[in-house]
Amino acid sequence: MTVITTAAQAAHTAAAPLRRAGPAGRAPSTLQLLRDTLQQEAAAGEPAPVPSASAAGHSVAAAMTQPSGGFSAKQIAALAAPLDRANVRQREQGRSSVSYLEGWQVIAEANRIFGFDGWQRQTIAQHCVNERERPIGRDQKPGWGVTYTAQVRITVGGPGRTPVIREGSGAGHGIDTDLGQAHESALKEAETDAMKRALMTFGNPFGLALYDKRQRQVSAAPAASSAAGPTAPRSVSAAVVARPATARPTPAAEAAAAPLDQATIQALQERIKALPVARREAFAKGFRAAFQVPEAQPSLAGLISTARHREWIEAFLGEAFAA
Repeated sequence: MTVITTAAQAAHTAAAPLRRAGPAGRAPSTLQLLRDTLQQEAAAGEPAPVPSASAAGHSVAAAMTQPSGGFSAKQIAALAAPLDRANVRQREQGRSSVSYLEGWQVIAEANRIFGFDGWQRQTIAQHCVNERERPIGRDQKPGWGVTYTAQVRITVGGPGRTPVIREGSGAGHGIDTDLGQAHESALKEAETDAMKRALMTFGNPFGLALYDKRQRQVSAAPAASSAAGPTAPRSVSAAVVARPATARPTPAAEAAAAPLDQATIQALQERIKALPVARREAFAKGFRAAFQVPEAQPSLAGLISTARHREWIEAFLGEAFAA
């Protein structure tokens, strides 16, 4: 019989008879000896450590609060929210009107939802695909027409989080009497177009809702307030009035769409949290009705973003906004 020399084999010998050698007279393998040792320890009554109730509860709580994927619950709620119609612009293209978001608007939304340090933009390709002389304007002045294409990569994710990467391609056209100015205009437009197409894949706030011809995920605009300003939240029928898709935005609408800074948003949220429970419930119902937030949207966190939202909240709270 083969002599056992390892420590594991010695422990096994003290607890149970040696196993017979294999068919070819070989000693048991190391894996087999390890299995035998674990079996002996289990038979000796040494149970594996069991986590305490507090530790188990902490693990369950951590698992429940951990956001799925790379986004927090607040970010997911903001990305799933309908697009605010006050942010939508119109332009004539051919014989039809096209809805779109301006470049500064999608950047402001990215800063609001992802954080100022939570996303990156990188132009990974740019090409001048056309450059030619052409007459410009009614006077038919000699000038240039230039076209660029660009590809932009958007990376979302802070430290310690798995980055989410999206890419988009776009084109830009520059027309100017100065060739350099035409190139500059075309390049900037191409990069902005590519950026918007990449960000669009993240959800409605970045223009995804506009690809639906019926625009079912674009919120209706509220009726214009009186010169004296609103004093209380309006009813659903009075507050929610859809604006025609072809309407040109007025100066008042431009001001209403102005984004709020983070300090103002946080101050409004704190005031809402301080309301009694019944009053908070009334606020939630009124806000959903005024801005057509669907019931499937579980939280209103992250939806307060523009001056129009602030005006409605101030009216609800019955206070005048102090700059």
